[in-house]
Amino acid sequence: MDLMKAIERFNIQFIELWYTDILGAVKSVMIPASRIENALQHGVHFDGSSLDGFARVAESDMELMPDPNTFAILPWTSESNRTARLICNVHTTQGDPFIGDPRQALIRVLKQAEEMGFSFMTGMEMEFFLFKDAACQSADDATYFDMPTDQIQHVQRQMIQTLTDMGIGVHSHHSEIGQGQHEFELAYDHALRMADNILTARVALKTVARHHNMIATFMPRPCAGQPGSGLHTHQSLHLIRNGQNIFYDANHEYGLSETARLFMAGQLQHARAMTAILAPLVNSYKRLGKSFEAPVYISWARINRAALIRIPSIQPGMEDHTRLELRCPDPSSNPYLAAAVMLKAGLDGIKNHTPLPDPLEETLLSHRKARMRQVDLLPDTLGEALAALREDDVILSALGPYISDRFIEAKQQEFDDYNQHITRWELDRYLNRY
Repeated sequence: MDLMKAIERFNIQFIELWYTDILGAVKSVMIPASRIENALQHGVHFDGSSLDGFARVAESDMELMPDPNTFAILPWTSESNRTARLICNVHTTQGDPFIGDPRQALIRVLKQAEEMGFSFMTGMEMEFFLFKDAACQSADDATYFDMPTDQIQHVQRQMIQTLTDMGIGVHSHHSEIGQGQHEFELAYDHALRMADNILTARVALKTVARHHNMIATFMPRPCAGQPGSGLHTHQSLHLIRNGQNIFYDANHEYGLSETARLFMAGQLQHARAMTAILAPLVNSYKRLGKSFEAPVYISWARINRAALIRIPSIQPGMEDHTRLELRCPDPSSNPYLAAAVMLKAGLDGIKNHTPLPDPLEETLLSHRKARMRQVDLLPDTLGEALAALREDDVILSALGPYISDRFIEAKQQEFDDYNQHITRWELDRYLNRY
């Protein structure tokens, strides 16, 4: 759809220009719709020093360059103040892509894949909790695939409709294992559009929840007695010249081509460093390895859902859907940086013919302790993940030195602050005992 015709047709009055900081927070600048032509040609000036990690005050001038392909009407705005959204790339005032822009980091790695003849496709299983209030009181008692109350079904339908109206394909929705926990399966798409969709979905779902006096949270594990929320990511490479999925091989036991096996080997090799980006909060490590079906072992399998990478079964005739499911990401991650490091790790495996370990189909919590000791583990804390990231040149290169330095600095501060905090659990357990 032509952008200018769409603005006129839908009587758009305002445009919100969205972008993210390095940690993944959505930022916005609003302009009157009458200014959009100038914004598309020359960008919109903003002060980069106001963003966490974007620039020093001495070099704070930046330009937002809207991507016209990201036009979407915000369904929750009124007809008299109809507002649309455009996602932006950040440029310097000299017109160059800004090296601190997470979206551009993903674009850079996507271009590396394109140079190898590949396009990167992803699909997401996006989990979150709906609460009545900040005390984390569940909005309903439904658990895995249960039918929720009429009120929650109404909220679910409005959420699906909102995402659909914004151009985000929704394959399905269902109640998850935790009480008040939900999952949206978003339709497979090009990795850049999927990152835009994840960014948009987080805003949209929170907005719908607020309109019903509820809280939608993408915190990885908000309740100790409930499972954590993940962002299981399905991935495949396709040939640019004809769109063919190159992960399928009918002659392999798991239906995986050599390219798919090398891609997976690269992700397993760089898994510990990737985890700092894919599970970026202190709270993320209350989910990994400690919550139901959240991985901790760096392994792959078809049946074992405790594996880091799972190979979903493919029905006959659906071989083009062959994919790898990475199970450690959570929905608090910056979707652009997450896709960038996943792709970079996989491409590194292809380039270097990284050997793939044998699959580990048996349950890792079984009595086969000798086999378990041979399997590497994901980091146990954010601090451990940051240490792994500092040592992995491949994952650092996906981010670039500007983003990686500032990400590590911010997250190390978060981890240090957490370690200074005295919890209620510590006081209850130790205060009178020692």
